[in-house]
Amino acid sequence: MPRWLPRAVVLVLALVACFQLGSWAFHQLIGLLVNILIAFFLALAIEPAVARMAARGMRRGLATFLVFLGVFAAAAGFLALLGSMLAGQIVDMVEGFPHYLDMVIDSINRTFHTELSRLEIQDSLLHSDWLQKYVQNSASGVLDVSATVLGGLFRLLTVGLFSFYFAADGPRLRRALCSVLPPAKQSEVLRAWEIAVAKTGGYLYSRGLMALVSGIAHYVVFVVLGVPYAPALAVWVGLVSQFIPTIGTYLAGALPTLIAFTLDPWYAVYVLGFVVVYQQFENYVLQPKLTARTVDIHPAVAFGSVIAGTALLGAVGALIAIPAVATLQAFLGAYVKRYEVAGEAGGSAGGQAAGEATAARPRRVRLPGLR
Repeated sequence: MPRWLPRAVVLVLALVACFQLGSWAFHQLIGLLVNILIAFFLALAIEPAVARMAARGMRRGLATFLVFLGVFAAAAGFLALLGSMLAGQIVDMVEGFPHYLDMVIDSINRTFHTELSRLEIQDSLLHSDWLQKYVQNSASGVLDVSATVLGGLFRLLTVGLFSFYFAADGPRLRRALCSVLPPAKQSEVLRAWEIAVAKTGGYLYSRGLMALVSGIAHYVVFVVLGVPYAPALAVWVGLVSQFIPTIGTYLAGALPTLIAFTLDPWYAVYVLGFVVVYQQFENYVLQPKLTARTVDIHPAVAFGSVIAGTALLGAVGALIAIPAVATLQAFLGAYVKRYEVAGEAGGSAGGQAAGEATAARPRRVRLPGLR
């Protein structure tokens, strides 16, 4: 047996053990890593406001605290207004539910020539096995709901603490990161950081614009139909549909649909139809144009990045996919050399398009220290 074979076997086993240990640790810490990633992008989003206040002589810690306080006050005020609205509407819906049920039963009896009665339906539901099983499952699931709520609050606190640290100690964090890199790499890291701040701010700007347009459009519809609490519902639809990926549209449209149902079931159908139609307009017309302008990426790339982010990290990946891809594209664009299309491949139209692309593309600026 060769003398190196036992040593090689031990080395292979050690490498396999290290890989298994690293894989186990990564899966255990994946939740924390995702929270840190969310906190990092939140810190990038508030970095312009904090830097502007710090440039006027305010300490970064105090500036970060004031920005967080403003965001928290705005969110708390909106939730308080929405909560009071929901409480009143829930009471009205519960009190008017027998009337709505009688309307539905009368419509069914006239249409299908049946003789249904609300009392008989209520009695059959109260004595059904399905309702008893549902009550038992709901009682047993109270603890699971409580644990989920507590876990969500702890995660929110973790994200808030990390984002506050990243924003308040941003310059110190950059200095600590650059201190272990050579000068050329330091310039690249600082450039990437500035690009990430600009692209994340542009993405939030585009989302804010779409939320404003969505809120105004839905407000007009709510006022025309006479839906109560139209301003609060418009703000709800605008914010939830834009800043909660994937399911935000359905959550945003469900609330005004239910409230419109308390007035007239047909109003609920109208509201639901407008939500669906506007969503298609936003997906295929409004969102690609705004996203391409603010984060400077192709609409197809933006759509593909959202799909890829959702597949990797779910809702969190869908939310941060576009600013991450825009940052990477802008950073790599400085190192990609482009040439004009010549010959038959370009033609007159191709040459004109290439000239326009060359004129539109920003000039490459070499920072000190870059090779």
